[in-house]
Amino acid sequence: MTGFQRTIASLGGAAGLAAMVLAITDLGTSGIGLILGGILLAGVGLRHRTGVMPQARLDLAASLGGMVLLLSMLDGDMPAASWPLLIACWLVGWLAVEKSLAARDMSPTMSSIVSLAVPVFFGAWIIFVWEMLTVGLQVPTVLLPPPSMIAVRFAESTSILWADFQQTVIKAALSGYIIGCGSAFIIAILIDRVPFLQRGLLPVGNFISALPIVGIAPIMVMWFGFDWQSKAAVVVVMTFFPMLVNTVAGLQATQAMERDLLRTYASSYFQLLLKLRLPTAAPFIFNALKINSTLALIGAIVAEFFGTPIVGLGFRISTEVGRMNVDMVWAEIVVAALAGSLSYGLLSLLEKQVTFWHPSNRRKIQ
Repeated sequence: MTGFQRTIASLGGAAGLAAMVLAITDLGTSGIGLILGGILLAGVGLRHRTGVMPQARLDLAASLGGMVLLLSMLDGDMPAASWPLLIACWLVGWLAVEKSLAARDMSPTMSSIVSLAVPVFFGAWIIFVWEMLTVGLQVPTVLLPPPSMIAVRFAESTSILWADFQQTVIKAALSGYIIGCGSAFIIAILIDRVPFLQRGLLPVGNFISALPIVGIAPIMVMWFGFDWQSKAAVVVVMTFFPMLVNTVAGLQATQAMERDLLRTYASSYFQLLLKLRLPTAAPFIFNALKINSTLALIGAIVAEFFGTPIVGLGFRISTEVGRMNVDMVWAEIVVAALAGSLSYGLLSLLEKQVTFWHPSNRRKIQ
């Protein structure tokens, strides 16, 4: 255990002891539970062992146990001992993550498990603290509803959310994303082939990318109507320039020696493009695809604020805010976040399969 990990462990143990001391003043059911939780987290935090993974598993189990204990006692008014216990759970969980990251280089399987478990655990902690603060501090639901309330509304409105997802994500964002990225990729190859286009089109593309979306969206609604076609047009404008610039930069990233070598083998332009320049540009292209995967969703949602049929994520957000149904607004935000995260994750997996040769995707040699 490093000095930094010992510091985290000591702080977690001290917070657990503080929770136990504060809970002694209330020996009811909640007080007894908080005392037991304080003893558990204090014992876990103050111990020192040498086994990294067994210690990390015990830290994680103690942290999750403290979270479950606190959630079971959450009933609108948090006892004073809950706050140091919450801090202890966070510190012990932090310690578990630190030890897991230290042990992930033991094997490729362990590295994959830790790489997946750490963001999941971190996200669960954000939701847990959100629930504790909103309920424990009795934050008005109009300002910030607790995750439990959002989850209930999500489960009750699956049909509405699915219709909004189809309208905004599948019809508007996805179609605009494919058209914008595909046309930018083709034009980037033409720009690389014809230098005149590079001097003429890139400044125009830079100008278009600087146009504000709130100015483009109402114009596109007037041109293409209120349905998803106008939102797809906004997405095309937003995704075109990042794809164009990244693809042009990637095509120009090859070294002169590599190009000269292929020319000595009498390679044509398209052979040079397929065998050298496009593989070299692949990391640049995937960077643009990942950036555009989130831009497309943002563009489609914002465009729906300026006119849409009575369906869509942006339409639902704008109308439900006016009705003060903030839990429904957050349910729509969850749908958008899940869609954006899923698309980004799928593109990242595809990138690793296509650009396995790139240094950023190689495993470290132990």
